[in-house]
Amino acid sequence: MSREEEIRAGLFDHTLNGHAPEVKTLTEEALALGMDPMDILFKALIPSLEEVGRRFEKGDFFVPEMLIAARAMQCALGYVIGTVKGDIHDIGKNLCVIMLEGAGFEVFDLGVNTPPEKFVAAVEEHKPDVVGFSAFLTTTMPMFKANIEALTKAGLRDKVHIAVGGAPVTLEYAKHVGADSYAPDASMATRMAKELVGDRSQSSSGAQALEQAVMKIDETLRKG
Repeated sequence: MSREEEIRAGLFDHTLNGHAPEVKTLTEEALALGMDPMDILFKALIPSLEEVGRRFEKGDFFVPEMLIAARAMQCALGYVIGTVKGDIHDIGKNLCVIMLEGAGFEVFDLGVNTPPEKFVAAVEEHKPDVVGFSAFLTTTMPMFKANIEALTKAGLRDKVHIAVGGAPVTLEYAKHVGADSYAPDASMATRMAKELVGDRSQSSSGAQALEQAVMKIDETLRKG
């Protein structure tokens, strides 16, 4: 058995049993080996969740097991977030972190006063679906554009969805600096992130996995 076959088998088993850390580790290894994200999704993750659904229908699995398995798949969904350079306010950002984690995202919190190069390094390392910039001061809002330019220079701009927010930020300003979306509060940021993963299903294995997981759970529960 090749290493790729071992990874697929491991992803199937660990997803089935709700072992999120193991799923995350194997997913990262698979991507590092150059495996196609769609191969990971449709030959390991989705088949595993379908098996969860079958076991639920037979009475071998119950709702908690289904939710645990779905949560294990969500570990592939990443969200990098931080307060921009020059700004030390973090209440809004911290609320976003709490709500995003509650929604099943793996959040990489870069803290406050985060320079562009730190965002770039985090995107390179974690390969998130979304990167969020937070600013509480009008004087630090221009860092949104600086961060986007840094990601563009690093060849990463088209690989992530950029979301911005903060007390003085507006939708118009978000569009002006080239962000993909704007959220006025933590609740909206989380809702938009959850909607986004479905919209980006063709470009993100984690996104499509979550969408399929939720659909499978809803479908199976309706049958029950």
